[in-house]
Amino acid sequence: MSNVTALAARLDAPSDATYRVAPHNIEAEQALLGAILVNNDAFYRVSDFLLPEHFFEEVHRRVFETTASLIRAGKIANPITLKTFLGDEDLGGLTVNQYLARLAAEATTVINAQDYGQTIYDLAIRRNLITVGEDMVNVAYDSPVDNSPREQIEEAERKLFALAEKGRYEGGFLAFSTAMATAIDMAARAYERDGGLSGIATGLRDLDQRMGGFQNSDLIILAGRPAMGKTSLATNIAFNMAKAYQGEKQPDGAIKTVNGAIVGFFSLEMSAEQLATRIIAEQAGISSYKIRQGKITEQEFYRLSDVAAEIEKMPLYIDQTGGISIAQLVARARRLKRQRGLDVLFIDYLQLLSGSAKKGDNRVQEVTEITTGLKALAKELNVPIIALSQLSRGVESRDDKRPQLQDLRESGSIEQDADVVMFVFRDEYYLKNREPKPGTEEHFKWQAEMDAVHGKAELIIGKQRHGPTGTVQLQFDAEVTRFSDLAAADHLPERLE
Repeated sequence: MSNVTALAARLDAPSDATYRVAPHNIEAEQALLGAILVNNDAFYRVSDFLLPEHFFEEVHRRVFETTASLIRAGKIANPITLKTFLGDEDLGGLTVNQYLARLAAEATTVINAQDYGQTIYDLAIRRNLITVGEDMVNVAYDSPVDNSPREQIEEAERKLFALAEKGRYEGGFLAFSTAMATAIDMAARAYERDGGLSGIATGLRDLDQRMGGFQNSDLIILAGRPAMGKTSLATNIAFNMAKAYQGEKQPDGAIKTVNGAIVGFFSLEMSAEQLATRIIAEQAGISSYKIRQGKITEQEFYRLSDVAAEIEKMPLYIDQTGGISIAQLVARARRLKRQRGLDVLFIDYLQLLSGSAKKGDNRVQEVTEITTGLKALAKELNVPIIALSQLSRGVESRDDKRPQLQDLRESGSIEQDADVVMFVFRDEYYLKNREPKPGTEEHFKWQAEMDAVHGKAELIIGKQRHGPTGTVQLQFDAEVTRFSDLAAADHLPERLE
C-alpha cells in the first residue's frame, strides 16, 4: 500500500465503530489535485464551481486554495512552487512536500478532472445538508423566546436555497448552436400556441400584439398613481392567464404548460379574501361594494357562484403575507415552483417589500437589492415577474399627467433592472376632479372632453427591451374595475339614427 493510499485509509477509519463519518472521498480529492499539479489546465475545468471549502481534508483545502491563487496570478502551480506556501506536517509518514510530489506522481488523466470535481462538490453539499439538518434540530430543541417556528422555517429554507445556489456547476458558456436551437424551439412553441405569441398571452389583444405576450425571465414593472387601476389590471391579466391554462403530461410524469399559465400572486397590500372578492366581482360584472354590503339580487348571487366555481379550478395561488423581505419572497416562489409549478409571478406591490438592510439605511440601496433580486429570480425560475410599483407625486404637479420613467419612486434601479416598464393612466380620473360650474361654457367644453375619455385607459409602454414602446388603448369599466380590449371605431356595431 502506498503512502497516499495509507493516508486515505487513515482519514477514512472511524475512531469508534458507532461513529458516522461525514460523506467524503479522499481518493477523488487526491486524484483531482494530482491532475491539477501535473497540468494546470485541469484547474479551469472545475474553477467555476469548486471552492476550497468543498474539500473534506484540511490539507487538500490549503493545497487547492494556494494552487488556485498561483494559477490565477499567471504562475505555474506544481510541487516545487507550492512548497514555499505550505507548512510542514506529518501526513502518514510523509511531509507536505513529499505528499505533493506523490500526488503528482500518481495523478490520473486530466480528462477526468471535472468528474472528480463534481464528486467532491456533491459530497460537500451532502455534508452541508447534514449541518443544516443538525442546526434545525438543535434550534428546535433549544429555541430563543423571540424566535417563532415560522422564523425557524424561513431560516432553514434560506439556508437550503443558498446551498442550492452556491457554486452550481451546470452553468458556464453555451455554444451558439445550443442557444440558436433554444431560440428556434421558442419560435416553434409560439407558432403552436394560441395567438401565435412567443410569450404568455395576457388576454388583452392589443397589448399582446405590442409585446408578443409576457416573456420568460423578464422583470416587468407595472406602475401608476393611486386609483389608476394597477391592481385591477394585474388581477385581470392573472385571471386571463390562469383561465387559459392547459397542461400536457410528459413521459417522465411532469406536467408541461402548453397554454396559459400557473399563476403565483403576492398580495402584500390586500388580504386574500379582498383580492378574491375583487377578481370574482370583475369576472361576474358586479360591483365589489355591492357584494360587501350584501346588495345583490338572487340572479347576481348565482352568477357569483358560477364564477367562483370556475375560478376554484384555476391554477391561481395567492400569498397574502404582508411586510415580507425579498429573501422570503424568493424562498416562497421557489417552493411554489417546486410543489405546484409556476409560469408567471405577480407582486403587488414592490415598495411593500423589504431588503436585508436594517431600518434607517438608504432606501434607494434597499430598492436596488429588491429589483436585482427579482430580476435574478425571473431568470432562475425562467418565468416573467410582474411587479407593481408606485409613482412619485411629481406627476401631479404637471399639466400633462401621463407618467414617465423618471416618475418611478427610487427609479434608478427599477428602470435599470426592468426589461419592460408600463404605466397605467386614466385621464378621466383627473378630468373628473376639475369639473367647472355647471351651465357655463367651460362646463360644456369639459363635458365634451369627459365624453371623449369616458371608460378609456392608456397603458403606456415606457421601456421594452424586446420591442417598441408606445401606448395601448384599453377599455376600463370603473363599476367593476375591469380592463378589456377597446373596440375600434370601425368595429363598432351600427348605430340607429
